[in-house]
Amino acid sequence: MPSLERESNRIVIAGASSLLGAELKSLLEESRFAAADFRLLDEELAAGTLTEAGGEPAVIQPVEEGSFERARFVFFTGSGEFTRRNVVGARRGGAKIIDLSGGIAGEAGTVAWFPKLDALLGREFPGGAAAYAVPSAAATAAAALTLALSKNGLRKLTIILFQPVSEAGRAGIEELESQTGELLSFQNIGQPVFDAQVAFNMLDRFGPESAQKLGAIRERWRAETRACLGENVAQPSIQAVHAPVFYGTAFAAWAELETGANSAKIAEDCRSAGFVLTDESDAGPSNVSAAGEKSIQLARPEVDPSEPGHWWFWGAADNIRLPAANAVKLAEMLT
Repeated sequence: MPSLERESNRIVIAGASSLLGAELKSLLEESRFAAADFRLLDEELAAGTLTEAGGEPAVIQPVEEGSFERARFVFFTGSGEFTRRNVVGARRGGAKIIDLSGGIAGEAGTVAWFPKLDALLGREFPGGAAAYAVPSAAATAAAALTLALSKNGLRKLTIILFQPVSEAGRAGIEELESQTGELLSFQNIGQPVFDAQVAFNMLDRFGPESAQKLGAIRERWRAETRACLGENVAQPSIQAVHAPVFYGTAFAAWAELETGANSAKIAEDCRSAGFVLTDESDAGPSNVSAAGEKSIQLARPEVDPSEPGHWWFWGAADNIRLPAANAVKLAEMLT
């Protein structure tokens, strides 16, 4: 494939004001794309925001006609709706599209990808696709665990994924921070983002006036997981629960495997799927231990004594760093 110097070196980050967009830009600037011509785009409300790219001042621009011209890569890191509104323009420009928003996961012509997925599915790296979907940390964990356990006679898998407030962006982080201080000071809490008390609280849904919908988030995770697994692998059951933490997606999973499944083999298959298993003498995976990491941490599988063949799993991943790092790795493979 031609080198970066022989092609356009423009990289567009559409959704640049998001936490994911900022993390992606930071990682791209530390990669072989450090000298690229970065163009930062976002919704009208974020347009005009002053930031920096490549060590120089940069202003986030709204999407306009010609925004995607001469782009080599277009990364979508905003909302799924924002991606769907603008992906046609990105395709028209001829760029390689890498979607981290979940907006086009499962669409015809879009290939889901994360490290190890090709090996787990037994396929060649799909280098000729026009668009790629890099799944969220939650869906990456769900798909990787499903494929790892499929080698151990998987019959059923149920996963509860605990969502941090950073999935709602900076406003979500600020609301959890302010509610925590207000509750400790015995004040009335503000809740413009979630329309619910998210501090010191776990929820299966937010308030009716909230633009954040846990049901929609759950459906996104399910769609991304289906896109990774395809039609020939049994889909796991997935539930989304709000956890009162700032960063990091944690998950608990229960699996029914064939009787006689071996703990050592399960652990090895999970390692082969990209999980980093923690040592039994260490503290288990957590939001804190996963912070800044580019892999998914997993505790060693535990047998459920209620019935033979039943197993419990616990893990955590950095919900911002993991998909951003995977997207950069994918772009490097496409270069």
